[in-house]
Amino acid sequence: MNFFPGLRAIRRIYALFFLGLFLFLYFVADFRNLKGYEVSLFLELDPLTALAGLLTSATLYQGLAWSLVILLPTLFLGRFFCSWICPLGIVNQGVGWLWDRRRPAERQEGNRYRLIYRWKYYILAGLLVLAAAGTLQTGWLDPIALITRSLAIGVGPAAQQAGGRIYLNAPYFHGGVMISLIFLAIVLANRWMSRFWCRVLCPLGALLGLFSRWSVWRIRRDVDHCTDCRKCLLDCQGGCDPHDELRVSECHVCMNCIESCPEGALHYGLAQPRSSVHKPLDVSRRRLVEGTAASLLFFPMLRSSRSDASSPDPQVIRPPGSLSEKEFLARCLKCGACMRVCPTNVLQPALLESGLEGIWTPILVYRLGYCEHHCVLCGQVCPTAAIRPVGVAEKVGEAAFLQPIKLGTAFFDQGRCLPWSMQTPCIVCEEVCPTTPKAIWYRTVEEKDRRGKPVRLKQPYVEPALCIGCGICENKCPVTDHAAIRVTSVGESRSRVNQMILNPVSAAKKEESPPR
Repeated sequence: MNFFPGLRAIRRIYALFFLGLFLFLYFVADFRNLKGYEVSLFLELDPLTALAGLLTSATLYQGLAWSLVILLPTLFLGRFFCSWICPLGIVNQGVGWLWDRRRPAERQEGNRYRLIYRWKYYILAGLLVLAAAGTLQTGWLDPIALITRSLAIGVGPAAQQAGGRIYLNAPYFHGGVMISLIFLAIVLANRWMSRFWCRVLCPLGALLGLFSRWSVWRIRRDVDHCTDCRKCLLDCQGGCDPHDELRVSECHVCMNCIESCPEGALHYGLAQPRSSVHKPLDVSRRRLVEGTAASLLFFPMLRSSRSDASSPDPQVIRPPGSLSEKEFLARCLKCGACMRVCPTNVLQPALLESGLEGIWTPILVYRLGYCEHHCVLCGQVCPTAAIRPVGVAEKVGEAAFLQPIKLGTAFFDQGRCLPWSMQTPCIVCEEVCPTTPKAIWYRTVEEKDRRGKPVRLKQPYVEPALCIGCGICENKCPVTDHAAIRVTSVGESRSRVNQMILNPVSAAKKEESPPR
């Protein structure tokens, strides 16, 4: 007997609530509206991020302890997260329902278990092997990171261009089209198979499926009342065969099968004397070993595609508070949360600047923006502390902090600088420099132009010890195509190696006392 009437409606209410909450937190993660909201809540609830981060860095960032709110109930209630809370799962479920025009017989056949559903477990194994080796790549396929990145870098900017008012200023992101197309492909895949992503590819669903094997409460079938009509398959979201021996690791606890059963043979709860048995996890050990071996072979390829510490890429400039490059790549989820809150659009998803391992990690591109002097939002929203939270005083070097955080160093290209090469007065870079005293200064000189007429010019210079690499000089330089002053990563605070060694004695002291 079914003691839970209307469970499908209850689940839909919860799903709409959590989807609405996710979208609300996405919209308020803007420089105009960010007023203490926990905008990284869903990323911190993600058990896969917590587990992979624990493997890569041997630490569990305090915010990720929230993942236990999902993981522990899964041990008792089953894989409820996928249909009740996960925003990408809810989107897939809604789109699949809207587009489903199949006949009942086709729906029943389409919602049966298939061997292709094993793939997500092999993907999970491969990602965890890479994490254990020291590289965090779960963000590629983790559903929370994926939908956050897709909205922040792809869908959101596209909606802004179409007339929406999502961002303070219309942003531009490198690789945004590719990220949008991947998200669109995931959504469109529901036309071929309902919840294709969740059933076949989702590594978080695979992890929760493993934990749900021990769940006490689950869908139960009374073999005495079941007439094998298979109507429970009509709206099954997980493809878990509720009409037979239920595959509990595939069940999304959507409750659709309970309300579809005309005989009341299905219920959610504890086992009854006539409840059917459940099938164990269906995974090929040979394929699991092959996937693990492939990940181990792929790992050195990832590492070999990036610059080593002795010759860092000058374009790889990380946000203020970022860990050293090796630790940064071991923690960065590629979720795009930092890019969403950046008020100047300077944070961009990397392509190949830091190798395959660093694709979609944040770098600063100063022709598109600059690091606002008193802004520390990126560190406040990072769910894994790849960008550690810093205060304004620490960033700019006030109070007890001796040195500001240095992102890099600016260099003049005198062949393109207007006062140096074209005898044209310009002091824009010096005017916008935010440091005190200013890192950019000028020397007044008098020269003669080609007609012999005297010209008074202020030729700028950079004081490396004062430059913090914020990039506002490069961004505001009136030489718009290729700026006459450009910032590289040399001198960054987060690295002992990527430094300009001007004095052997001072360099030795730096090695003795590592920078913050």
